[in-house]
Amino acid sequence: MRPAGDNELIQITDAALADATARSGHWLTCHPGCSQCCHGVFRMSLLDAERLREGLQKASPDLQKRIRSRVAQSISELAFDFPGDPTTGILREDETSLELFEEFANEARCPVLDPATGTCDLYTHRPMTCRTYGPPVKIHEESHEGTYGICELCFVNAPLEAIKAGELHLPPPELEAQLEQQVGEGTTIIAFALQGH
Repeated sequence: MRPAGDNELIQITDAALADATARSGHWLTCHPGCSQCCHGVFRMSLLDAERLREGLQKASPDLQKRIRSRVAQSISELAFDFPGDPTTGILREDETSLELFEEFANEARCPVLDPATGTCDLYTHRPMTCRTYGPPVKIHEESHEGTYGICELCFVNAPLEAIKAGELHLPPPELEAQLEQQVGEGTTIIAFALQGH
């Protein structure tokens, strides 16, 4: 079950994304059908997993069937090299497993991605990483200018002023951390989060 406060986290995050999108202007090229960021796996919290499962349960029977088919296909392709427990879907945290994950399934298509439209079938229930990818996110504060993580298709040849102007201001990390504690510790990936659901 998702904690009640997750709705607030989603509202704050989505509002921040809308604001960053408006400030980014033409530099932010994200649009429906652009799905480069939907290839390759990433770690997500069990809170993200709960949100996805809820979205799947709310989907129409036909959509559920299509997603479950893609999830089963994805798991069959990923299970052998999965650096975690394929039964629970929880990723291991030891140093070797962390290194293995860096090279794991970097080309795999997200099973929630509709291959015909290039759009997310569980968009309103997507993980936080998906909600915040695209606009500049400051990832290091060491220098006066900072270092930003940005989708490689966005802000191409943009001046630093434009990057700063489009920065996504995320909610305080404590808010998400508190909610994650209520769900449980560990990380997984989308395919395994939806395994058996």
